[in-house]
Amino acid sequence: MHTENITGRIKQAAIDIGFSSVKITDAVPLSEEIERYQQWLELGFHGTMSYLERNLEKRENLSQVLPEACSVIVVTQNYYTPHNHELQRYLPDQFGKISRYAWGDDYHDIMKSKLLELSRISDLLTPGSTSKVYTDTGPIMEKAWAVRAGIGWQGKHSNIISRTHGSWFFIGVIITTAQLLTDEPIVDYCGTCTACIDACPTSAIVEPYVVDATKCLSYWTIETKPEVEIPLEIAKSMDGWIFGCDTCQDVCPWNSFKIDTSEKRFEPREEETCLEFQAIEAFTQDNFSSRFKNSPIKRTKLAGLQRNVIAVNSPKLNP
Repeated sequence: MHTENITGRIKQAAIDIGFSSVKITDAVPLSEEIERYQQWLELGFHGTMSYLERNLEKRENLSQVLPEACSVIVVTQNYYTPHNHELQRYLPDQFGKISRYAWGDDYHDIMKSKLLELSRISDLLTPGSTSKVYTDTGPIMEKAWAVRAGIGWQGKHSNIISRTHGSWFFIGVIITTAQLLTDEPIVDYCGTCTACIDACPTSAIVEPYVVDATKCLSYWTIETKPEVEIPLEIAKSMDGWIFGCDTCQDVCPWNSFKIDTSEKRFEPREEETCLEFQAIEAFTQDNFSSRFKNSPIKRTKLAGLQRNVIAVNSPKLNP
């Protein structure tokens, strides 16, 4: 079978499995990208996320991950659902906002099962090849590969933007030793727009395309350890967010092209897009573990979620 036919069948399989888009690029080392990444690390913009400092050679060169890596299949999974934070809007003293990506089931599990299915098909269509899958779990620079493959461009808020889907999507990567036909990158369509920079509540986008995580609400409400107190200057800008923050994506003009996801597991659990402060404060560990089983929210742990509630309400106590 010709490479063109094989590539086409792999791409069709990706869509049939339920991915929103699929592009392919060569597994050429990310030399320029890793240089910018190291500069970002040197500035300390990763904060306490020390795991980001490890495995730089694997982040740059996929042959360190999979010997003889030849092609990178990049897929996306739209997670947008047509809901908002109604309860928090009308009862801000009682409810906190949850980032859109965490409304439904854990995307890691959903993405990985689909990626494994696609990788099996890819291996069958390319006898003798091997592959590995990644989705935000491991030393793989998914966003860089998405740009290389032409999924979209990296917006000034650092998220990848697609002309057809906006930025509400997850990225998955399949590294394969098979030689496949590749796609071309697309140009940056942000232009002179600074909507995300202007809207960021903590000025975490310190310059176009550069985010200082130590100022980002997602970092403070998700990535920091529960025992770390959220600084008052950050808390004053939380605006009801207790798990993540979507402000930069909410204001992006390209998200006017958003499409409702076909993956029902990303629908809000119990139709909840917000959580009640009083309920969180009363949670036991068993309550928390049961309520957020297979949910991204479990990452912050009970103590972290309760810490976030204290922080979001602290400006009211310390005006």
